[in-house]
Amino acid sequence: MTHDIDDLDTLHALYGTPGRASLDKVADYVTPLYGRWIAAARFCILSTVGPEGTDASPRGDDGPVVTLADPRTLLLPDWRGNQRLDSLRNIVRDGRVSLMFMVPGSDNVVRVNGTARLTIDPAILARFEDRGRMPACVAVIAVAEVYSQCARAIMRADLWGDMPAPDLPSVGDLLAEQDAGFDGSAYDADWPLRAARTMW
Repeated sequence: MTHDIDDLDTLHALYGTPGRASLDKVADYVTPLYGRWIAAARFCILSTVGPEGTDASPRGDDGPVVTLADPRTLLLPDWRGNQRLDSLRNIVRDGRVSLMFMVPGSDNVVRVNGTARLTIDPAILARFEDRGRMPACVAVIAVAEVYSQCARAIMRADLWGDMPAPDLPSVGDLLAEQDAGFDGSAYDADWPLRAARTMW
């Protein structure tokens, strides 16, 4: 007898139904509050997929790690790295990407899924000119969905220790932006007790 989970019915039975908030927080474009959150991030993980498999690559900058071109488009400059080009090769062959944005001190993570293409358009490269430096190329990311990630993993890891929380929209704020009838303040007020009760 195997103990592997190899069908969706078994998986869903093990975990149950997701809460309303975990579904309502998903947007198909970068809303103003999600935009504010992403603009504060100087670091993200870029995940790609290609014929050889998957890849996850850290991306960082000394300012916002991406630029919001419009509510459905992010621009990610490619600054010098180790020249392996794993992520870039994957994007050329299979445009599917995911990004995970993190801000020190915040237990929340914002995730973006979409498709990317690489460009060397001089006008786009020029947007990132910095002290005479230019990125080699820019990933133009078409946003398919954006949402905040459950904070429990960062809380369990105590990733930021006693670092003060940054002034960013809360999950309650993000949910209320998606659903005008949602009580974001009550959600945020209830979160510490709910998290403590369901942390493990």
